[in-house]
Amino acid sequence: MGVTAIMTKTDRERISGDADVADSKRYESASRVRQRISELETDAEILKENHPALYEELREAVCDE
Repeated sequence: MGVTAIMTKTDRERISGDADVADSKRYESASRVRQRISELETDAEILKENHPALYEELREAVCDE
């Protein structure tokens, strides 16, 4: 089984346009991703305060510096 980050395989297919689905399904996937991003912000704060090394790994993975 694959690991899910912010998007599931289905979300990736819908958002990229690879899946032949209604626009409402693409919107649904985008909405779920927005919710996960919000949760990611909370997770990042917890890591920053309690596990700085993991926070740094996350920051390096998602920040374009």
